[in-house]
Amino acid sequence: MPALPTEPSPAAPEAAGSPSSAPPPSSHRVKSRFSRRGVIGAAGAVAAAAVVTPIVSAAPADGTKDSAADTTGNGQGNGVSAGPGESVETFPETRSQAATGERPVEADFPIGHVGVRWDGPADGAEIRLRRPDGGQGAWKPLGGGCSPANGGVALVAAGGAAGYVLKAAKGVTGVRSLAIDTTKGPRHGVAVPKDTTRVRGVAYRSRAAWGADESKRLNPDGTENSPRVYYPFQTVTVHHTDTVNADPDPAATVRAIYEFHAIDNDWGDIGYHFLIDADGVIYEGRYSGDEGLPAHDADGDLVTAFHVGGFNSGNLGIALLGDLTEEGPTVAASDALTRLVSAVARLHGLDPAAELTYVNPVNGVTKDVRSISGHRDWMETDCPGDVMYGELAALRERVTA
Repeated sequence: MPALPTEPSPAAPEAAGSPSSAPPPSSHRVKSRFSRRGVIGAAGAVAAAAVVTPIVSAAPADGTKDSAADTTGNGQGNGVSAGPGESVETFPETRSQAATGERPVEADFPIGHVGVRWDGPADGAEIRLRRPDGGQGAWKPLGGGCSPANGGVALVAAGGAAGYVLKAAKGVTGVRSLAIDTTKGPRHGVAVPKDTTRVRGVAYRSRAAWGADESKRLNPDGTENSPRVYYPFQTVTVHHTDTVNADPDPAATVRAIYEFHAIDNDWGDIGYHFLIDADGVIYEGRYSGDEGLPAHDADGDLVTAFHVGGFNSGNLGIALLGDLTEEGPTVAASDALTRLVSAVARLHGLDPAAELTYVNPVNGVTKDVRSISGHRDWMETDCPGDVMYGELAALRERVTA
């Protein structure tokens, strides 16, 4: 297979979702058409229409709470103070431990997830978990996941395992793994407003509300590992995360994906602009700053994320949590996806039935795609799963622009 076209990135080599990178255009900060903060004074006037609720919020759309979050306002916030209209939530610190090769791995914490990557055949690795009582689980084959050709990536639910061992097939090289705990670590506080966050009338969980540790985006000197760049919106790409279905704690899984992407991949952030769980809860992904709507800057341009290598700039990525290879999304997830894509389509004047030529603004590479596509339309991958890919035509019909 020919090499995939790439976008240059100083933060990391081009990979399945590496960002395109160029100096952030300063002119994008001249005016504010889509400000979270700028509409605070008019919030009461637009509340009935639910056009937009500014700034970040702790409350998810359905009133549920992350099982790991303390929303009482009485948790230990590590010195974080709540301002007017805010409360302090506490979340467990995400802990991780990297390893290479096939030697047995033991962690100093209960392992909630194991991120695995390798070079070679997409189905070229297996994992066996070791239970806290010392018992061994069965070998589990790992698929290629949401990745391009020549390798595989998997995020495995480990259920509090004490350790694991990996086994590589013939021809597989470069096996590396990351043990992750997103639920049992020491708690840290985050001050968040109490009102529900909405983007163009669609409720979502802000990064603060799912417990994103913003320090993971930063280098030791405080600079961003992957500096934000913004380009005009062009298209929407749908993914699945190839994780467990009926996830008992999807917010914890979102934090695990964030750790895997930001730390192990060295992308400096989570790869998607938005994620959606089986209950239809939408999660804000890639950090875009505080001046515009989620995923956008103040001028309405899209922050570059890390979900389709070589074609990221201007391409909005939405990932459904779960494995949608043999089963489709839940009704709640499908409805949330439709609402979110409809909001994006109305915001940018996107025709959901259109076929277009994507033009990478960084290097001029083009790709003929539909305005709403799947990951596999861009490169060789199973993502977003066979069943979900088959439902994209119906999604385009449901979206209202």
